[in-house]
Amino acid sequence: NSTLAGTAHPAIVCPMMNAVESSPIPLEGAALWPLSVAAYRTLGEAGLIPKNTELLYGFVYKKMSKSPFHCFLLQFLHEALSRVLPSGWLVRTEQPITCGDSEPEPDLAVVAGRNEDFRHDHPHTAELVIEVCVTTHDYDRSKLRAYATAGVKECWLVLGPEKSIEVYRQPKDGQFTEHTLHGSGGTLTSAALPGFTLPLDTLFTK
Repeated sequence: NSTLAGTAHPAIVCPMMNAVESSPIPLEGAALWPLSVAAYRTLGEAGLIPKNTELLYGFVYKKMSKSPFHCFLLQFLHEALSRVLPSGWLVRTEQPITCGDSEPEPDLAVVAGRNEDFRHDHPHTAELVIEVCVTTHDYDRSKLRAYATAGVKECWLVLGPEKSIEVYRQPKDGQFTEHTLHGSGGTLTSAALPGFTLPLDTLFTK
């Protein structure tokens, strides 16, 4: 399997019958052929790309299975967001955002608009993106460039084992220029979503 630099997260590779086993690292000097978002969608609709994948920087990666702890954190945050969501905004769960040459599927995304607005196309940005990280820290951090490029206003990486949240704000030139870390005992308030305040101990208790 191919890997994203600095992670052990597998990319989708088509198997070849009777092929000699090769190195998991792409051949040095070999040309790679990234997929466009349009090609990724077309191949997916034709059933030629496995389910539970996402497109990052032109390459297709298989998403990890989710632990009970991951699902608990995701559901807790979804309910907390839903209670304070302003009219005219949506919470989307594991749905794509089109970010240039990527189409990541964040655990949670708050987007401006109505569901009807996305009948024919995915959102191209978000007010707030939340990724839950239990075993996928480096992989989820690799998505930050895509989110910043798309102008996502704020991104939270919820680090379950560490009981902390990394917050990224102020996207510019494909990166977030503001980064803060919030640990247990503190309270985190979203700059992008007015009224969304999270006492971290309520999330990480027990």
